[in-house]
Amino acid sequence: MLVLCSNGLSSENILKAMSKRIKQYNTAAVVVTADHEYKEKNYHVNRVVGELELLDLCVDILDLDKIPAKNLLAYDVVEFIGGNPFYLLNSIREHNAADILKTLASTKVLIGWSASAFVFGPTLELVNMYSADMNFLGLKDLSGIKLTDVEILPHYDRFLKKFDNFEEKCQIYEKEHSVKVIRLNDGDGVFIDRGTIEICRI
Repeated sequence: MLVLCSNGLSSENILKAMSKRIKQYNTAAVVVTADHEYKEKNYHVNRVVGELELLDLCVDILDLDKIPAKNLLAYDVVEFIGGNPFYLLNSIREHNAADILKTLASTKVLIGWSASAFVFGPTLELVNMYSADMNFLGLKDLSGIKLTDVEILPHYDRFLKKFDNFEEKCQIYEKEHSVKVIRLNDGDGVFIDRGTIEICRI
């Protein structure tokens, strides 16, 4: 199962929805690779660990830049935090982790939010339209690892108030790419499992 979120399992509704789906699972890993600067010291990490522990999971913190990607297969649930999508995509490519993540999404539970939700999808073109300055690595190929065709726009209500023409830019992207982007507020998520797509709202 693949779960795309705005900011993790941060609402009661999404925690309940997750709880129903992982009763048989015991272990989880929080992957901090996307935050290339703070890593495990990212201020969201303690919250994320706490959310997974509420689901009765035993949690470890891992970084693809430090451990072999195959180590992730030892866990029932793997959650990637947010950060820089361009850095994360590059790290996944450098460490040949894409096939591992595909296996997790198809046989266990893979959660990605914010930056990682873009990376798990088909492309980073949408986030590049808003924040091209984040691509400090100068990546030319912005293809995601294509675990799903679903495209989300995280932090929607928060960024709508913060940035000019935020919704208008999304509509332009949808028209130019012939896609429908799912807008997610913090606390929302999308569950993708065996061809079914379920949106969970806060």
